Amino acid sequence: MSVVGFDLGFQNCHVAIARAGGIETVANEFSDRCTPAVVSFGTKNRTIGVAAKNQLITNATNTVSSFKKLHGRAFNDPFVQKERKNLAYELVQTNNGGVGIKVMYLEESHVFSVEQRTAMLLNKLKETAEHNLKKPVTDCVISVPSYFTDSERRSVLDSAQIVGLNCLKLMNDMTAVALNYGIYKQDLPAPEEKPKIVIFADMGHSSFQITACAFNKGKLKVLGRAFDPYLGGRNFDDKLVEHFCAAFKTKYKLDVKSKIRALLRLYQECEKLKKLMSSNSTDIPLNIECFMNDIDVSGRMSRFEFETLCADIIQRIDAPMHSLMEQIQLGVEDISSVEIVGGATRIPAVKERIAKFFGKDVSTTLNADEAVARGCALQCAILSPAFKVREFSVTDVVPYPISLKWSTEADEAEGIHEVFNRNHAAPFTKVLTFYRKNPFQLEAFYSDPATIPYPQPKIGQFVVQNIYATKGEKAKVKVKVRINTHCIFSVSTASVVEKVEVEDTEDQFAESSQDVRNRDMYTVEEDKNVQQDHAEAGTQPQVQTDVPPPPPPEPTSGEHKVTDTEKENEKKSDKPPEAKKPKIKVKNIEVPIEANFVLQLGKDLLNMYIENEGKMILQDKLEKKRNDAKNAVEEYVYEYRDRLSGPYSKFISEEDHRQFSELLTATEDWLYEDGEDQPRQVYVEKLEELKKFGSPVHERYRESEERPKAFEELGKRLQHYAKIVDEYKYQNEAYQHISTVDMEKVEKCVRETMEWMTNAMNAQAKQQLNQNLAVYTHEIKAQHSSLDSTCHRIVTQPKPKVESPKSDKPVNAMNHNEDIHSEKNKTVPPSQQNGECHPSEKQTIDMDLA
Repeated sequence: MSVVGFDLGFQNCHVAIARAGGIETVANEFSDRCTPAVVSFGTKNRTIGVAAKNQLITNATNTVSSFKKLHGRAFNDPFVQKERKNLAYELVQTNNGGVGIKVMYLEESHVFSVEQRTAMLLNKLKETAEHNLKKPVTDCVISVPSYFTDSERRSVLDSAQIVGLNCLKLMNDMTAVALNYGIYKQDLPAPEEKPKIVIFADMGHSSFQITACAFNKGKLKVLGRAFDPYLGGRNFDDKLVEHFCAAFKTKYKLDVKSKIRALLRLYQECEKLKKLMSSNSTDIPLNIECFMNDIDVSGRMSRFEFETLCADIIQRIDAPMHSLMEQIQLGVEDISSVEIVGGATRIPAVKERIAKFFGKDVSTTLNADEAVARGCALQCAILSPAFKVREFSVTDVVPYPISLKWSTEADEAEGIHEVFNRNHAAPFTKVLTFYRKNPFQLEAFYSDPATIPYPQPKIGQFVVQNIYATKGEKAKVKVKVRINTHCIFSVSTASVVEKVEVEDTEDQFAESSQDVRNRDMYTVEEDKNVQQDHAEAGTQPQVQTDVPPPPPPEPTSGEHKVTDTEKENEKKSDKPPEAKKPKIKVKNIEVPIEANFVLQLGKDLLNMYIENEGKMILQDKLEKKRNDAKNAVEEYVYEYRDRLSGPYSKFISEEDHRQFSELLTATEDWLYEDGEDQPRQVYVEKLEELKKFGSPVHERYRESEERPKAFEELGKRLQHYAKIVDEYKYQNEAYQHISTVDMEKVEKCVRETMEWMTNAMNAQAKQQLNQNLAVYTHEIKAQHSSLDSTCHRIVTQPKPKVESPKSDKPVNAMNHNEDIHSEKNKTVPPSQQNGECHPSEKQTIDMDLA
């Protein structure tokens, strides 16, 4: 199971994976751990990431960037209309009222939704993760800004679904940063002690977010958060661009904004200038060659001038910090530390502003660019059964208060209730009870529209169906509403509670008791499910529900049971018999809910997006194969042109050299003229035509390098076996166990191989270097293998073992030494003094050998 975290940034993206050694941020095919959030469309394929960013200027109208904040918004949204003026590509309205991006793709006009565009980017990040993990990626955790509303979050989930990703959790940026910070800390206070309060501030390219978190050992709780969705690094870029546009208009009489390419180039240069001023306090030059109308432009700016120019932007940092401190009701003296992340926090004025507000130096212990991705990967590892992670619970909060309004009947007043207030723990589930005769409608909306950076306060409508009156009474309906792990509101289930009377017979009573137990089990199971959802995030379940009290426990003692029975019998004998009361059986019947969310993609439309993405992925692969075939031809031309005048010059005749050189030149000219855009098969055939000349030359060169070594190895092997044959002839004991027939086979094989080798070397010596070969290396190796297969088995066969005479009596170790010592004092018989054996001993040995 893969464990991956994706940080989808406004400008750049990062991918973090979990390995056995920990969390690692991986690099893309350009060996860069940062992948630009850019998608470019061409006549043949799409390019995503670094390659797409390189086309921002050359293919401006078909290269899409800065689209993250368009998620879940309508085309007539004021924010969309404002952004539309600053984009090089065209925004149009889709059929469902959403935002579409119009580009030229495959030489046709196409309109892609924001969900499709993000899906393309996610697919690129997915490929990067798969390349590093060497296995498919399905499960992941994706980051989103904490200020995203339900509609925007659902839109990101749809993007993940388009490319086949199973998003285990949409994680708020700052919560991911806090998790990455806290899970490695060993000095956190114990759970019963006062928590450590840490502030996390993040200023990225497009927004500023700040969060307060309380840390205990193994526990993280988000206390509150504040943000400015329209304050980020690009605001500083806008100030620089406006400044230099005015300066160039005065100095060079150039209207920069009239040409989109010039404006984009100026944005790129101003971004570089901003980064240089963050690390240098001196004047920094800005030079752009052939900027407009073949005119070179230049300018200068210092850090002091830059901070003066952006003074109003820097002042806006204070408002979110004030809002956060009001939410958590703490003083700056209660803050333990302030951690900053995000690219724009590298601006010295931003650091100083944050440090001045909290009265302490900011800390930069976290990687400013990769902290979010690493936190997402950690959360994915916690949710994954494939990894064992240190126990660490995470409690997030609801960013905006959510209310519920329901349709009323004639005899009721309008019903509105705030089900989740601001900074309410998430995920969380509540159960609401309604009494209705007919199906009714619920409408969820944000309680305070002024606090959300979104024009539509409505979240969605939910119709509870199949409700009807029973015996003229209103039905009791329990509706479960929840904020899930993605911080998305939903009405998850609705059930009708029915009470049924049954007769008090023994069998029916048993059945009723069983039904009550079943009902109780259902209620407990429901609570366990809620608890499980909260356990994933590290919170305790808090469910408002009408659960009947459990029945009193039955006595376990047999004596008590007998006593109670006797008492009941006595009471029954004293009183006249009464009519039996009916028993009540409770049923929970689940009813369907029809949900309609704001700007929700339909299933048919989502399936169409999935199908289209698959087609585009296939087209990209085909185009990659075509480009690889073309590059192979170009590479072959340059490689052999260089080698023909170098190491290959001796291995080709003059006539072949002339023809091959002409073919290489003609192929090069063809590549840059008619062969610029040809099908893959044409390039494959062109490469085969070149190889008809090049392969023999390459083979001669390679053989000239490998053949002498092969002959040398074969000669050494022949000498080895020839030496063994000679030693056998001189009756060397090491080989006397080999039969004469086998050794003759070895001698014959050595003689025949030697003759073949001599003839092959003589034949090759007669050939010139530029002529066809008389013998090939693979033939020499084949002879080598044949020689070994015949001779090696024979010369390495083991000697037969000679068994010594065995004694029937066991040898005593102590007596054995004494016997040896006594043998020295014995007189040796004359028959044995000359090395002869006793006749009886000799007979025994001969028998053993036989």
